Formats: sequence, structure tokens, C-alpha cells
Amino acid sequence: MTKIMAMHQANYIPWIGYFHKITHCDIFVYLDVVQYPRGKNFSARNKIKTPNGEIFLTVPVSFPKGRERKVLYTDIQFADQQWKEKHKKTIYLNYKKAPFFAEIFELYDHAIDRSQTLLDLNINLIEAIANYLKINTRRIKLSEILSEFGQKTDLIIDICKAVNADTYLSGTGGGKEYNDEAKLNANGIKLLYDDFHHPVYKQLWGDFIPNLSILDLLFNHGQASSQILKT
Repeated sequence: MTKIMAMHQANYIPWIGYFHKITHCDIFVYLDVVQYPRGKNFSARNKIKTPNGEIFLTVPVSFPKGRERKVLYTDIQFADQQWKEKHKKTIYLNYKKAPFFAEIFELYDHAIDRSQTLLDLNINLIEAIANYLKINTRRIKLSEILSEFGQKTDLIIDICKAVNADTYLSGTGGGKEYNDEAKLNANGIKLLYDDFHHPVYKQLWGDFIPNLSILDLLFNHGQASSQILKT
């Protein structure tokens, strides 16, 4: 029987494709003890829609002194706490007229208030959203299954073996560079790519904008978002 594994760093209020991948695997692994990326990425920021177009919500983070160039996700702290109210206010102002504002804002607000680190924040939000959408995929942290692991394709192999998966579901973005298909096949692992086509759904504020945080979909469609994810 095929068992599909997918993995990803825990991003801040991820885009729809992130949840599409979770939906289409049997076990999803949060890469919590891998190196935190430098430069532009979605670990601590994502986009929402406003009457003037898309904007980024960015969580300010701090790095351990002396290790700024090489730190793990578990090492990242908030640079301050003021961002929490700022993000809440920005979301309130831009989505208060959305059909499912009250229930989604409560979900978001609760996850933010109980999170003390970036990793906690991101996983708490992803878990809250996945549970709201009734996604039954098993979700675990890398640190819960392995204390030592390889890099790139070796990491995929190590995780698949640890969870007894025979298939790896990859995204089609930057992660493709990690996929040595011949090496995976030699270890009895089949490589699949997530066949995600971005849905067009009803939004506030004029013309449709793709690739936003999943919050945009949730505010506009509530639990019906789970069906939109499957289209």
C-alpha cells in the first residue's frame, strides 16, 4: 500500500499550495530543525489583499548573536512583540467585511497570542487552519522522528525510511533542486510532484490576485475552502 510523505519548513500563514500539499499526502513533516534560510523567503512573512493591492505582513525576528549566518528554525525569536497588534489591526481593517471574518480572525488571534517563538507561531497557525479545514493528514516535526539526518535528497530518504513512506510528494518550486530521482528510486522511493493549479475564488477588493496567504481564501469562503483546495 502506497504511503506518501511530504515535508516543508513551517511558514507564516502559508499560501494555498502549502495546504494543497498537506491534503494530498499521508504524512506531513515540519522541518523544524533545519537551517533557517537567509534572504527573501516566506518563513516570517506572507501576503494579504487590500483595496490597494497585495501587501506583505512580516514578523520581525532576531538571531542568536555570533550565529547570524547559520541558525535553525528553533533558534529564531521575535525581535519584538509590537508586530502582533499591528498584524491583527491590518487584517481587521482589510477583512472585516469578509463573510467569514469573525471565525477566522478568532482562529488567527488565538494562535498568535499563545505563540512565543516564530516556529511555535507558524506551526500553531498551520495546525489551527488544517484542523479547521478538517485535514486528516498526520503531521509531525522532524525533531520528533530523527536526531540525525542528511542533506537534500538524503534528508528525503532519511525521513521516508523513518515514517515507512515509499513515495515522496514534492512541490514544484525551489525544492526541486533537492530531488535526485535516481537516488530516491534506488532507495525504493517514488518521486511525485504536487499537481497544484491555483483556483480562482471570490475575493474582496476587485480583480482576483493569486498566491496570497490562505487567510484570504478562509476569510472569503470559510470551511468551503476545503473544497476549493481540491479543485
